[in-house]
Amino acid sequence: MRVRPWMVLLVAVVLPGCGHVLLRMPVRGLMFAFYTLLLGVITWNLTTPDTSLVGRLAGGLFVYAVSLFDAYTWAVRREHATSVDVSPQAN
Repeated sequence: MRVRPWMVLLVAVVLPGCGHVLLRMPVRGLMFAFYTLLLGVITWNLTTPDTSLVGRLAGGLFVYAVSLFDAYTWAVRREHATSVDVSPQAN
């Protein structure tokens, strides 16, 4: 089944780590989801209450952003690999 890169990106935006699951990379997706939660909790506990919400969740948001980029990049690579024309060219 071919999954379009925009579909993978949309799923990854809504559910962190699930874009990788769509690409049949569930372990990678679960690792991203786990580290998103872990670093979100760590930065939440290390910051002061007067820090903004984005600042308090900065670690988790960073891993989330990297996860989006990674899922989309893998989807584009796979789409490109399946759409390359391998027929011989007549000269």
